[in-house]
Parts: sequence; C-alpha cells; structure tokens
Amino acid sequence: MTEGGVDKTPGRIAAMFDAVAARYDLTNDVLSLWQDRIWRVATHTAVGAQPGDRVLDLAAGTGTSTAVWADAGIDVVACDFSPGMLAVGRRRRPDIAFIAGDAMALPFADDTFDAVTISFGLRNVADTARALREMYRVTKPGGRIVVTEFSTPVLPPLRLAYDAYLTYVMPLVAKLTASSPDSAYSYLAESITNWPTQRELARIMHQCSWRGIKWRNLSGGIVALHRATKPPAVRPVT
Repeated sequence: MTEGGVDKTPGRIAAMFDAVAARYDLTNDVLSLWQDRIWRVATHTAVGAQPGDRVLDLAAGTGTSTAVWADAGIDVVACDFSPGMLAVGRRRRPDIAFIAGDAMALPFADDTFDAVTISFGLRNVADTARALREMYRVTKPGGRIVVTEFSTPVLPPLRLAYDAYLTYVMPLVAKLTASSPDSAYSYLAESITNWPTQRELARIMHQCSWRGIKWRNLSGGIVALHRATKPPAVRPVT
C-alpha cells in the first residue's frame, strides 16, 4: 500500500517501528532538539481530558504521552500496531492498557471514547481518510479529535532549513542514537516530505465528517495540531 508515493504497507511499517522501539523515545528527543516535549504538552492541553473522560491515545508507541493522562487519573487506552513498541510500554507501565490495533480497523465499539488523539502516527497509515473515519466511529457524539503531526513550515527560509535538516542532518543523528536507524529514519524524512499541508489535512478531516476543524502551528509549522469534533447526536422531535 502506498500513499503520496510512500510505501505504507502495515506489516512493513510495524516491523520498522519494532526495530527502533528500544531507543525510540531517546531518538525522538534528540532528533526534535527536545521540541517533542513541548508538542506533547500542547497536545494534552488541546485534548483537555478531565477525570471521567475516556481517551484513546492512538499510535501511542511506548506510551510516553499516554502516561501523562494515566497519572492525571484519566481513563486512557494506548493503541499501536507495533508489537515492539507495545512491549516496551507494557514493561514501563503495566498499569496502562496497551492494545494492539490498526488505525484503519480499530478494535473498539462505536461511540466509545470522549476524545481520540494521534500524535505523529496518522502520517504512517496507508489510508489517511479511512483512519480518520475509524476514529470518528469510535468517538462519542460531541467528542473530539486531536491530530498532532509534522507539517509544512510557514516561512520559506524555515522550510528550506527544515528540508536540509531532514535530508542531511537527521540521518547522521539517527545513526548515533537509534537502535536501527537506516530504514526507519529514511522513511521518516520521506513521509514528512509527502504529507499534506495544514489546509489539505483539514479538508480531508472535513470529508470524513469531522466538524469545527481548527489548526495551530507549532515550531513555525514544523508541526501542526488539528482539532475537531464529532457532531452531537440529533435528538428525534417528539
């Protein structure tokens, strides 16, 4: 399966993340210059989960983001399709529910979650629209989605510098920090380059029935945070 010319066959992507699971969080810190911590805070703030809410953290990886919700007393489920990532997460946080699942066919009933979030994972799904429709299906009416993903820098000089970083700097850093850098971080640069712009992703979300779509640029648009809601259920007129 390909999207935007990038091979996103689920088995291939899962195996690739299995290979980097052991040092995944360290590599993310270094490659993002520790900006990933700021992006996580922005995501948690946008989700706005409160005790009593049920949250799905999709593409949760090792559960780094999931743990923040769990520590705040939120009923949260971590879902990922990489067994290697899930294994690392379960060892670290046996108190969190780590569920194996594909974003294109989520193993949850309709209208299950108050909020669904996916950070740096939607880009890895073979069919973006199908995944967004699945997230819509499992979200309760009136519930919300937050998508945090690499995007398009808004200023041309930053865009040029970012392209150079992806092409030349990131592969070198990955070799020093990642447990299996070659395929995973070459793919990372390719998938970012071919990902839709902020406005294009908002259009796809709208086509998948999400409403009230807004986005916020982080780090100059290197990352964009999209928010939307599932319309409340229509009450029958009596």
